[in-house]
Amino acid sequence: MQRRRFLATACAGILAPGLAPGRGLAPAAEGSQPADVDSMLESIRKAHDLPALAGAVIKEGRTAAAGAVGVRKYGDKTPVTLNDQFHLGSCTKSMTATLAGMFIEEGKLRWDSTLAETLPAMAAKMHPDLRAVTLEQLLQHRSGQTEDSDPAAGPLWKLIDEKKLPNEPRQQRAAYAEMILAEEPASKPGSTYEYSNRNYALAGVILESIADKPWEELITERLFRPLGMKTAGFGAMGTPGKIDQPWQHQMAFFGLVRLPVEPGPKADNPPAIGPGATVHCSIGDWTKYLRCHVRPKGDGALPKGNLLKPETYRRLHTPSFGGNYAGGWRVLHRAWAGGRVLTHSGSNTMNFAVAWLAPLRDCAVLAMTNQGGPQAAEACDEVCSGLIVKFLKP
Repeated sequence: MQRRRFLATACAGILAPGLAPGRGLAPAAEGSQPADVDSMLESIRKAHDLPALAGAVIKEGRTAAAGAVGVRKYGDKTPVTLNDQFHLGSCTKSMTATLAGMFIEEGKLRWDSTLAETLPAMAAKMHPDLRAVTLEQLLQHRSGQTEDSDPAAGPLWKLIDEKKLPNEPRQQRAAYAEMILAEEPASKPGSTYEYSNRNYALAGVILESIADKPWEELITERLFRPLGMKTAGFGAMGTPGKIDQPWQHQMAFFGLVRLPVEPGPKADNPPAIGPGATVHCSIGDWTKYLRCHVRPKGDGALPKGNLLKPETYRRLHTPSFGGNYAGGWRVLHRAWAGGRVLTHSGSNTMNFAVAWLAPLRDCAVLAMTNQGGPQAAEACDEVCSGLIVKFLKP
């Protein structure tokens, strides 16, 4: 299994500093239909020869623009739709961090809850240096864990095939947690930033242990259903043998050939690292979730207000140990955003997704495609840049 790295998009041009801040956004008519951006998306899709491409704009608490173009499978004529599912990869992490925030507000967890405290059955076998690692250190990648998702025992899928790890997701994560917690950390916990899917797998196991439910059930019950995210799910999109959702695509032969990947159990990251990397949903449903982080003081789309209290969002949006990574978000500054932005990208090497949130201007841009690799990242950056220029003019 390849290492799952955080693809930190450089976002040249409009996503880099350069646009003047301070002007207001044009008001969005309440209840109006999102603007059609298919022509812009199609131009970028063709330029990068992608199978499909989707993008959206969040502005003043609503989806101001959205579109999806291309085909579900390269070489097939079945078109994508606005309700088709795309894979979020590591953009899943902020969802798990949000779920952790809910548990904290309910008094079931603390930011400084430790691994030994929250996983007492595993404490005796933990490496001594890991017992005092806190939940917040996990969420901000400060636990000392290596960036390699695979344990020392071998590649995850190989361990699953050999039945050294269970197939059932919750059991698989618990067994995986025991393996990696027994290993010596790559660095002293708390000392350095090291992006790792291991951190969010462990956070997921903590949440499962407290609630006595699989992470997939928890995230569905606490995020997807309240937000009306009906297309949200886990793993590869679609049904094996059918083209009922976008297929994923890998790049081969030095990036010259696109290989469609049929949906199936092994067409994504293993469930072991699910809390950091396995959610999929439509572009529209992703905006429903992101609006909560763009407008943390309340969202009219939710019947009982937002998912979290404003102070919890602030904690999730603030790096506590230096650097620029907070609870599932990289925190940067951009002139077009009027200052602070929250961003994250995600890829399982067969898809790419990226979001840029500007809470100070109550807006965001996002893009997704069903292909991995540098061309996919460039195309999504071009989509975000184009949406900023078209809809978020300073």
